[in-house]
Amino acid sequence: MRLTYNEIAAHLGLSALEGDIVLTVAVTDSREAAPGALFVCIPGSRVDGHEFVSAAVALGASAVLASKPLPLAGVPVLLVEDTVKALGKIAALWRDKTRAKVVGVTGTAGKTTLKEVLAQVLAVRGKTAKNALNNNNQIGMPRAMLATDGDEDFWVMEAGISHEGDMEELSSVLRPDLGVILNVGAGHTEGLGKKGVAWHKSRLLTNLAPGGIGLVCADYPDLVRDARATGAELHFFSATGRAVEYRASYAGPAPATPSAGSAAPAATTPTAADAPDDRRGLYHLWLDGARCVVTAPFRGEYGAENVVAVAAVAHQLGLSNAEIAQGLAQSNLPVQRFNQTRLGQWLLIDDTYNANPLSMRRMLDAAAERAAGRLFVPVLGEMLELGSQAAEEHEALGRHLADLKPAAIFWKGGHGEDIRAGLTRGGYTGPWFEVYDAAAFASEWAQLAQGAFAGNKTGGVMLFKGSRGNRLECLLQTLTEPEAVRG
Repeated sequence: MRLTYNEIAAHLGLSALEGDIVLTVAVTDSREAAPGALFVCIPGSRVDGHEFVSAAVALGASAVLASKPLPLAGVPVLLVEDTVKALGKIAALWRDKTRAKVVGVTGTAGKTTLKEVLAQVLAVRGKTAKNALNNNNQIGMPRAMLATDGDEDFWVMEAGISHEGDMEELSSVLRPDLGVILNVGAGHTEGLGKKGVAWHKSRLLTNLAPGGIGLVCADYPDLVRDARATGAELHFFSATGRAVEYRASYAGPAPATPSAGSAAPAATTPTAADAPDDRRGLYHLWLDGARCVVTAPFRGEYGAENVVAVAAVAHQLGLSNAEIAQGLAQSNLPVQRFNQTRLGQWLLIDDTYNANPLSMRRMLDAAAERAAGRLFVPVLGEMLELGSQAAEEHEALGRHLADLKPAAIFWKGGHGEDIRAGLTRGGYTGPWFEVYDAAAFASEWAQLAQGAFAGNKTGGVMLFKGSRGNRLECLLQTLTEPEAVRG
């Protein structure tokens, strides 16, 4: 950003300085402070940013945004009632000064992946900024906006919600030129009340920029209904063959030879059972009447939704089909999102960042497809923040798991009894292990590998997935980095 103290003060209804100063970044961690920084004091349940003002100023912070008087700060202080809301207002001020086309992205499953891949595709055409990983709340998204230079061609900003009113706040700050809703399903239902996830996600479309449009997945009837009710101009995409402007379908694995700019191959050579390509798939695209085939960093049906959403946004923003294909071919998935590693004959899939019922089913289906008749072992964790729907959703997950006929199942966290109930109803009678830490998992896996799986010569697929609180990456590390874990 490049805003003066007095510009911000005027926007917040505060007094101006006699001598103005230029501010170039907003930080909430005092360790990130530097000359030109606005240090934003965020009061929290464990620490209060007001206690770190002196540390931020010592590192060069030029001004402070605070909700308490700080007579000894040593730098100008913008005193407001609520620093988080004020941070959003400052980001909205900066958004008005950018020339970028602003894309707002939301959804229940895969929104961070969509944002990351979309940003890589748009970068084929011009300078693009995005919020890092899932810094998508009322603090992370404004900070990401204020970290931009202001000369970008595109911004791609993810908006994540967990409580009523969250999307109204985020969309009023971002005011996107193009609002994208990837999908809807049970997620953060504990805090979203009775109006439904689709209604809350659709609030993204209530604060579009003048002339802005919404891009909405047509495969979710409740989302289509609630999006239309906003009155926004809408365009639709589909991964299930609906007769809309933008459509995609999975056409199988990509050829073994990597496309130009694609991810480097794994350190170990894929086996014939996984040929031709572990990480990339082919997708048919229909873009407002034009048809093309693209290579993308997904393998499986689930990827069609992300691919068509990316392509639809890029098409609306003026990229050619060739540019879209180039961007998809050279893009890569973010960390802990269906990342794949070889361990002998086993393919380990790391999708440990987070989980909800929709993303769980999709990743399980994709991983089971990858197993292709070999052993399939899901290593899963509790789906959090589901409130009163938790027991029902976990039992439904158990029934879905049973249909996939896994060779064994590992579970970490609560609601194991609901998963078991669903498995029983689905007819699953295979091995079941409840583990509480990495050591327990490593022990149970070693016994399984040396026992029931000892005669297996073809290996298989292990999917690691659960909500963030389960930290399932620690279980994965017992296989990929056993020495580091023991150390």
